[in-house]
Amino acid sequence: MSSPQCCANPPTLSPSSGIGSVIELGGLKSYVIGPSDSKRAVILASDVYGYEAPNLRKLADKVAAAGFYVVVPDFFYGDPYSPANTEKPLGVWKGLHEPDKAFEDAKPVLVALRSKGISAIGAAGFCYGAKVVVELAKCGLIQAGVLLHPTFVTMDDIKEVMAPMAVLGAEVDKISPPELVKQFEEILSSKPEVDGFVKIFPGVAHGWSVRYRMGDEMAVKCAEEAHQDMLNWFIKYVNHGMLPPKASVRTRL
Repeated sequence: MSSPQCCANPPTLSPSSGIGSVIELGGLKSYVIGPSDSKRAVILASDVYGYEAPNLRKLADKVAAAGFYVVVPDFFYGDPYSPANTEKPLGVWKGLHEPDKAFEDAKPVLVALRSKGISAIGAAGFCYGAKVVVELAKCGLIQAGVLLHPTFVTMDDIKEVMAPMAVLGAEVDKISPPELVKQFEEILSSKPEVDGFVKIFPGVAHGWSVRYRMGDEMAVKCAEEAHQDMLNWFIKYVNHGMLPPKASVRTRL
């Protein structure tokens, strides 16, 4: 995570961004949007910049428009990483916000969603958030997961996932390079009980799916393609609320 790629193109955070609202859910402040009576939910686990990133909330709004109740928790308790804060460099910040802690904090959010009558939950993680999602999938706590330009995720993690898993990687990524993503694909291919989808997007760098610049036409196009892939995965496995039989793992570069 020490690679400069991890924190490139920081967003301008905005607590008023998005058309949803902020509530407390499972002990965490969360941006929520979507039909209150939906039986299907999606959790979006942010990168180090947290739940006030406008592009992330825009994506939440898009997923909600497909009928999901979407939750973007503030796993950092109002303390997202800030490159401008020289007193708290990335290594220090990470020590205060370990992914394992975020994973534990996600559990009460899942309980709160279940108490609302939600019967199927998917989760997508971006960079840092991918580790949270893979841990949820290892415990069988979600019906499907999507990892976008993951950080901290290992081959051993992928070996233990119990839910359909999509991995969307970048061609230019020093943190999760294509070689590692292809190893993830090989592991998923070897798991008879888990469906998988692996895709490496050409010409984009780590973080592209949520830290794109609107003026960069190619970046926007690739981000939107990744968003649609993510949404399709949730429609397939969360919207129908089922754990499917094994299908072939598909890889695209």
